[in-house]
Amino acid sequence: MAEIEKHLHGALGDARRLFHGRSGLFPGWENWVVDWFPPVAVIRLYQPEETASVKALADQLSALPGVEAIVLQERYIERGANHRILKGNVPESIQVSENGLRFEVRLLDNQNSGLFLDMREGRTWVRQQAAHKQVLNLFAYTCGFSVAAMAGGADSVVNLDMSSGALSTGRTNHRLNGHSLDHVRFMSHDLFRSWGKLKKLGPYDLIIIDPPSYQKGSFVASKDYQRVISRLDSLTTDDAQVLVCHNAPQQDTAFLTQLMAEHCPRFVFEKRLNNPEDFPELDPEKGLKALVYTKRDLSRGEQSTWS
Repeated sequence: MAEIEKHLHGALGDARRLFHGRSGLFPGWENWVVDWFPPVAVIRLYQPEETASVKALADQLSALPGVEAIVLQERYIERGANHRILKGNVPESIQVSENGLRFEVRLLDNQNSGLFLDMREGRTWVRQQAAHKQVLNLFAYTCGFSVAAMAGGADSVVNLDMSSGALSTGRTNHRLNGHSLDHVRFMSHDLFRSWGKLKKLGPYDLIIIDPPSYQKGSFVASKDYQRVISRLDSLTTDDAQVLVCHNAPQQDTAFLTQLMAEHCPRFVFEKRLNNPEDFPELDPEKGLKALVYTKRDLSRGEQSTWS
């Protein structure tokens, strides 16, 4: 337990990861993650661990400033109640902040809390790029990218996700940030049956693609990602930007760059976004990959900077 204590970050005002054991940097702690959704700390276990070890970590967290409650999530339990409150009271939903934006999270309901903390730099980048743009947010979940885009001055955002419940939380997130919904659209549809609708609402200056790596019955990255990428040219304006994301440890950056080169050659690689400092990785290729592409006229000889 001394090892985890040494690398445990102090609790801060914004939501963040406190301990990223799955990074591979801390041998023996690969099954442990601690997230911070003020004022609640969430211990996530990916394999069973001894009760004494869990209690020792909970005691350490209790000593951090601002920690009023602690939740244990046993991720290895696929069905049923895999959340337990170890300390304090945890309401059905709480509001957390990230770089001045507000988001609703639910820490006792689902496997995911409602805000993917490792995508913080991606939301920051979208906010910086979005001014006066038509934005399409695919696999929108609770619309974090949409909130960032509207905060950055986007003219409009279209959010598409199969989960109407997640999109409902997305509406709440926009309201928490004082955004009018007049120029934000929420589409609870199957993406692969919605290309015509999306094209009519476009073209788009900025598209975010952040799918699950594997979701049975809806999206399997190894076979479905190329179906999304192949549509980008027809959905976008000249000089459009695309943020292409993937978070499967078994597939590296080349998985995305090869798909883009083969199925969407007019988009030129610009850069890979850095992951947040609270998500260190022994092997960066096993962590989140978030790549920026820009649509170019290849007849002018513009080429990717990726190597």
